[in-house]
Amino acid sequence: MIAPTPSPMQDYALTVDRFLDHGAKWHGSARVITAGDHDDAAVGYADLRDRANRLSGALLDLGLAPGDRIATLAWNTQHHVELWYASMGAGLVCHTLNPRLTLAHLTAMVIEAGDRVLAIGAGLRAVAEALMAACPCLEHLIVLDEADDRVVSTRGAGTPLEALIAAGRPAPWGQFDETALAGLCFTSGTTGAPKGVAYTHRSNYLHTIRSLQADALALTAEDVVLVAVPMFHANAWGLPFAGPAVGASLVLPGRVTDGASLARLIQTHGVTVAVGVPTVWLGLLDHLDAAGGDTPTLQRVVIGGSSCPDTLMKRMETRLGATVQTSWGMTELSPQGTLSPRSTTPGAARGAGRPPMGLDLLLTDASGTPLPEQRNVVGHLKVRGHSVVQRYFNAPETALDADGWFDTGDLAIIDDAGNLTIAGRAKDLIKSGGEWINPVEIEEIIGALPSIGLVAVIGTADAKWGERPLMVVEPAQGQQIDDSALKASLKGRVADWWIPERIVRVETMPLAATGKINKQQLRATYGAA
Repeated sequence: MIAPTPSPMQDYALTVDRFLDHGAKWHGSARVITAGDHDDAAVGYADLRDRANRLSGALLDLGLAPGDRIATLAWNTQHHVELWYASMGAGLVCHTLNPRLTLAHLTAMVIEAGDRVLAIGAGLRAVAEALMAACPCLEHLIVLDEADDRVVSTRGAGTPLEALIAAGRPAPWGQFDETALAGLCFTSGTTGAPKGVAYTHRSNYLHTIRSLQADALALTAEDVVLVAVPMFHANAWGLPFAGPAVGASLVLPGRVTDGASLARLIQTHGVTVAVGVPTVWLGLLDHLDAAGGDTPTLQRVVIGGSSCPDTLMKRMETRLGATVQTSWGMTELSPQGTLSPRSTTPGAARGAGRPPMGLDLLLTDASGTPLPEQRNVVGHLKVRGHSVVQRYFNAPETALDADGWFDTGDLAIIDDAGNLTIAGRAKDLIKSGGEWINPVEIEEIIGALPSIGLVAVIGTADAKWGERPLMVVEPAQGQQIDDSALKASLKGRVADWWIPERIVRVETMPLAATGKINKQQLRATYGAA
């Protein structure tokens, strides 16, 4: 037998604790800032690393072992980040839960994950106590953002995080293989059984490197990043890893993300990059228009989670004085898929941008056969790469096709420059009289009108045609909407039979727990009409 040749390079495990180690050593004074009711709290990466490391020792002293899962039901705060690194650094798995989901969905996720610890954020006492009662697998309760000894459960009172850190001991980090699990996030609790995506240290590490490319997030040590996307939305798009990796300061808004609060954080802390879903920035714009004020330090706004109307994009660039980067991703992608490049040219964002190195795209027909032409045609979007799910958590079967591609469920177009545009979800297509209507095309045209705040098009049951499109609109602030004008705006731009006969106005568009328009709720309300 021939002995293996020793590698000429060092065996350097790609584990996520190295990001905070790097930030602490080389950017120790860069800050993680958490919004408070009266005063904002701030900690440097060096001190945060020390606190998180001692917390690792405290978690191990609870009897936890590598591979055990810790559920967090919390907002974007310093304590959440500390628990995040404390668990992952010690080989534990951080399972982020969405506080906006129902108790039934949260219970199902906790039991499926087999979580042993629940850590809760401010204002979530009642949910935490209900979860502890409903989930026998939970053994310990940790209170993150407030030392509230009133939080109790069937297994005793919750332990404040500060008490754990004070009693904790330094623990070695990264003593495991890079393919070990680091995090767990469930895709959705709103339709059917939730599906868990388990991230490895390696996949998170490589996702971070991918996201920091110059034509992607392109963060530097000069940046101050407002993380308005929750940590329970696929690792806050990887920002808690990317920040310390380059020494960028992070501004965490906690549980309050209204326009006034975000404006104050941007102005007070000199935010240069703001990241979140379009509805968050709509609230910021409405506040600035009503109360006045500017955001002079803001250079870029990165948006994702749902498509952004051109009017909102132009409004952001004009009112905020910042360029907009559009993006597309999924929980299954860790989550970044594509991102429009950083640019100083207003309106430069096109579609959802291009995939950075490390992710590949493929368009197929409905049967999964690759389209012979991959540019300027609509196809079913598949992806593969080093941070793409291979198998859902606890699932016996692979999530990939025979050639190793993951089906996103999206319809998409790729232009000659490689820019991706999502043309809708395959399941959202409306079949009317045996022919397909793509609601996204209608939404893009109507969403570009200045009188429209938000718009959604859904299929409703129809005795003659099977389904017909229904348009639901939320008027822009202070605007009036005329049905005939909306229909006229579609004339000649889509087929006449695509134009909805019915238009419904809502004061506030229902949003899902992810911040996207909740089409499931709209279908339940109007789908049988």
